[in-house]
Amino acid sequence: MDKEQSIQFAQKYLEDLLSFFGANLTVHSTCDEDVIELSVPSSELNSLLIGRNAETLRSLQYIVSTVLRNQEAGLTRVNIDIADYKKQRAERVAEQAHIWIAEVRRTGDSYIASLNAADRRIVHHVASEYSDIMTFSEGEGRDRKITIAQASS
Repeated sequence: MDKEQSIQFAQKYLEDLLSFFGANLTVHSTCDEDVIELSVPSSELNSLLIGRNAETLRSLQYIVSTVLRNQEAGLTRVNIDIADYKKQRAERVAEQAHIWIAEVRRTGDSYIASLNAADRRIVHHVASEYSDIMTFSEGEGRDRKITIAQASS
């Protein structure tokens, strides 16, 4: 299946999955850098669909991506956002990253944080705006941490 068919398949598959939760919602789909972006509108089921620490949201994403791989789709990477949860979280993480960077600049001490991969990516991106700050990740799996340090260290 080509890229356009992959996007349409992922959209329809997610809509079908959501219907099992009793949510008859229209999913909006786009493609950005070979990642299928699926946006689910806000509903009374937001907390159920997102889940604690976004576990349900990540599970939905994993299921759709796995089905696409099994269908040998042209695109298999999927990003699902429910009621702009991920967008709002990214904004909060970026704000926190600016605070951490200000602290590193003020004290000269490095800052280490345990963050998931998506949040680490956001911090790396924010830090790239500062010429005197560098970031790097260390560790494996769930023990992976990001370090924010002055570039001169």
